Amino acid sequence: MNELNFKRHRRLRINENMRSLVRETHLHKEDLIYPVFVVEEKGVKREISSMPGIYHLSLDYLVEEMKEVVSLGIKSVILFGVPEEKDECGTGAFHEHGIVQEAIRTLKKEVPELTVIADTCLCEYTSHGHCGLIEDGYVQNDESLKLLVDTAIAQAEAGADIIAPSNMMDGFVAAIRQGLDEAGYHKIPIMSYAVKYASAFYGPFREAAQSTPQSGDRKAYQMDPANRLEAFREADSDIEEGADFLIVKPALSYLDIMREIRDRHPVPVVAYNVSGEFSLVKAAAQQGWVDEKAIVLEKLTSMKRAGADLIITYFAKDVAKWLNE
Repeated sequence: MNELNFKRHRRLRINENMRSLVRETHLHKEDLIYPVFVVEEKGVKREISSMPGIYHLSLDYLVEEMKEVVSLGIKSVILFGVPEEKDECGTGAFHEHGIVQEAIRTLKKEVPELTVIADTCLCEYTSHGHCGLIEDGYVQNDESLKLLVDTAIAQAEAGADIIAPSNMMDGFVAAIRQGLDEAGYHKIPIMSYAVKYASAFYGPFREAAQSTPQSGDRKAYQMDPANRLEAFREADSDIEEGADFLIVKPALSYLDIMREIRDRHPVPVVAYNVSGEFSLVKAAAQQGWVDEKAIVLEKLTSMKRAGADLIITYFAKDVAKWLNE
């Protein structure tokens, strides 16, 4: 019998040292952005029922939590505000003393080494739970842009390092870029939620942010999960309008989109590992059905492999601890 002629790929998998030597994709603590929910109450560190290990934090607990985050090697957080009072136009989003603005000031004073990203939207602050002004049952686009600009400027004035608009109104990057520049904040980058699908994976977040729409849904402004080409139109527009980062949200079900956005645009791409993706793993791990550490590291590595430079993830603290080990 003639000797078989075939490739021996297993030579590069023979042991852990060899596998580490040839590993193509790496996950670093510096890649992680930790989402934080801040509330206007005092003395609050309240676990979110659908997101084990994630808390509502009042300002007096926020600093302690963020110092732990920095000690783990995580350099960036993104802030979401949960106000005590809401109204039709989301005044708390752009008020000088809104909860996110107060949190930014606190962190820039007490934890100055932390990069603070401000989520720029209205849904947590509106009584109806939508991301813009409503008229005749429809979320108005152009009328909402002014309030989003006011929100971005208020966040920049408070000291935010990056503005991250998540509202999915047409022209939101152009409006915010112009507003920031005219207010003297031309150095502040915009991390755009450029590709944001109307996903079923957001449920736990809406509990955390108390932002569930009181009527209807967000399908008239967030993207159809069935669409691919639409993502390119959205990302292309945001780059033309001045976006410095592009977010793909959710991450796991849209890795194909992330890869194509990465190939299409030479700016940092951010994967948002959303609340539903987090909670599903946590629930299965609590039942003993999966190895949480192995699954999370595999999942986040897949996002890096698909082209993400950065990952917004509720697993950030866990991952940093695992990487430190």
